Amino acid sequence: MVAGEPWRTSTSGISIAVRVTPRGGRDDIDGIEQLSDGRSVLKVRVRAIADGGEANRAVLALLAKSLGVPKASVKLLSGATSRLKQIGVDGDPARLGDMLRQLASAKSKDLRN
Repeated sequence: MVAGEPWRTSTSGISIAVRVTPRGGRDDIDGIEQLSDGRSVLKVRVRAIADGGEANRAVLALLAKSLGVPKASVKLLSGATSRLKQIGVDGDPARLGDMLRQLASAKSKDLRN
């Protein structure tokens, strides 16, 4: 794992540390953020409300679409009722890492402009 990247690779895919903003106005990935304890997280916002798992389902669907994998390949590992979550994505870890880097750096550039 490169310093500052909020994901870890494994033989079967990738595990992503995510900070979710429910009722965020749009479904989008907002780049990488460093928490006060030094951990990095992928910032994700969704339109869905945090009720009955709606926001969790929206986050999983957004990540599946953004990474080009089937929805069945994306699962919530921990943090069902928290804004901080661990999301698992099955697939080629190198390709998933590259796609996450592109998504995060594109958003970081957008924020600077």
